[in-house]
Amino acid sequence: MSSTAKLSARDRIATLLDDNSFVEFGALVTKRNTDFNLQQTDAPGDGVITGYGLIEGRPVYVYSQDASALNGTVGEMHAKKIVSVYDKAMKVGAPVIGIIDCAGMRLQESTDALEAFGSIYAKQTLASGVIPQITAIYGNCGGGCAVLAALSDFVFITKDGKLFVNAPNTIDGNNTGKCDTASAAFAAEAGTVDFTDNDEEASINRIRALVSYLPLNNEDDADAECSDDLNRELPAFVSELDDVKEAITDIADNGEFIEIKAEYEPAMVCGFIKLNGSTVGVAANRTAVKDEKGKTVKKFESVLTTKGCYKAAEFVKFCDAFSIPVLTLTNVTGYAATMGEAKNISIAAAKMTYSFANATVPKINVITGKALGSAYVAFNSKSTGADFVFALENSQIGAMDADLAVQIIYSEELESAADKAAFRKEKAAEYGETLLSSESAAKRGYADAIITGEEVRKQLIYAFEMLYSKREDRPVKKHGTV
Repeated sequence: MSSTAKLSARDRIATLLDDNSFVEFGALVTKRNTDFNLQQTDAPGDGVITGYGLIEGRPVYVYSQDASALNGTVGEMHAKKIVSVYDKAMKVGAPVIGIIDCAGMRLQESTDALEAFGSIYAKQTLASGVIPQITAIYGNCGGGCAVLAALSDFVFITKDGKLFVNAPNTIDGNNTGKCDTASAAFAAEAGTVDFTDNDEEASINRIRALVSYLPLNNEDDADAECSDDLNRELPAFVSELDDVKEAITDIADNGEFIEIKAEYEPAMVCGFIKLNGSTVGVAANRTAVKDEKGKTVKKFESVLTTKGCYKAAEFVKFCDAFSIPVLTLTNVTGYAATMGEAKNISIAAAKMTYSFANATVPKINVITGKALGSAYVAFNSKSTGADFVFALENSQIGAMDADLAVQIIYSEELESAADKAAFRKEKAAEYGETLLSSESAAKRGYADAIITGEEVRKQLIYAFEMLYSKREDRPVKKHGTV
């Protein structure tokens, strides 16, 4: 199949599901509206194919919009078919996968079409946190459909897909030639979509892979047999920590890692791995991006950014909703300090802190470098609820960098010191040994163990296994407000 091949609505479902597993329902449903000569227009299935089937033997419900029938526009009966998909999926506890290829609202049906969109939104809201929701955009996804996609847990798009609330040319001073705000590239950079692929077949294969990592519902798990060595050592782990994506892949069963929102704030890496066959969500800050040859192509400071905090917060929230354990790899020295970051970093950090502290799933943090200041506290520290904190040898945990701490604590002594550089070096070494070393944190109970890079995988597997039956109560309330 060529990279430009465009599948039909029915072929998309056939490619997505296991062979011969699709069962269609609602095939005879069609429009009721007759205004504007709609009765003269044929609309098989009212522009959407609905049904259920299997992915790797596990049940899913699907709908696929048919652009060949009224351009796949959403009207009254079209929406009722999608709502029926959600009703059935919620009853049995199975994921919903929607394939969008749509010209938007069916204007001939006016308020009926408006009501139709609202009915879908309501069902998506009820399903949120109960069953996984995945949306794939293989054409246009504009106006109300863009909201439908954003209400999903994960959004896939092909490079020629379009996602927009307002078309680029309707934005004052803009046009598609200047900035195509509907393009897949724009959506990926903005964090609106999770996965971008060159063609539909590649995208569908990635959906199938993701589904294998997700539970069917919030009371299920996605455990599978593990063919990897549980005691496998990681001799290259420490050398992989600059581009932490490599380290995550090394930890994972069979070296398989599904990264989420790769194009959005690459300084924060989020995604899913399997450990001993069980799905684990991983969030880690990154200081370098390396290409396939191991060459560094981009560098980042070891700080948390606004986008990075938002990205981690949403990811952890999803993991907690579906009882997926969370692992963090931490090397943070603070928050990004720029005028742009200063606008919203406190809000973003608060949302991330809340997500970690509010999550009741098993949570483990591995300190891979420095864990300094309130940025570390917010990023799955012991004090905000991490069940286990492991620190690599020579890692640091403390309030701030030793040299900066000395300049504040010994400000007067530095002024009068005969040899300021020597004095500062001596006191920095003393501060680092006394209050920054991982050994110091372990003595105070802020780290549970100091481990080597080689043993990270087996230590994590043992710890998550011991946390498998974790239960944690929270105060009775409707929901938090952060």
